[in-house]
Amino acid sequence: MRDKTQANSAQPGDGLVRAGALVFFVGAVATLVTVAPLFLGTTPFPTYMFGLSMLMGVGFVIAGAGVLRSAAAGRRRARAARAVSGQLSEQ
Repeated sequence: MRDKTQANSAQPGDGLVRAGALVFFVGAVATLVTVAPLFLGTTPFPTYMFGLSMLMGVGFVIAGAGVLRSAAAGRRRARAARAVSGQLSEQ
């Protein structure tokens, strides 16, 4: 069955993983921008920049939800395939 699946077809949870990676990347950049003035000895950024740094954790949670959704879809497909093969063996 795997040979009939397109390599570029979207699976459940793929969008969440991509969105989580994007949010994580934005949070990582915000963290680097926020921490850089502390090492360079310049004036620190406003407090909201520290809030943007929290996007790293949010992105990680979003991506994790996508992985869990993908795993659940895989379990459902395996359970359905097992049920079909069980019905075929009974005949």
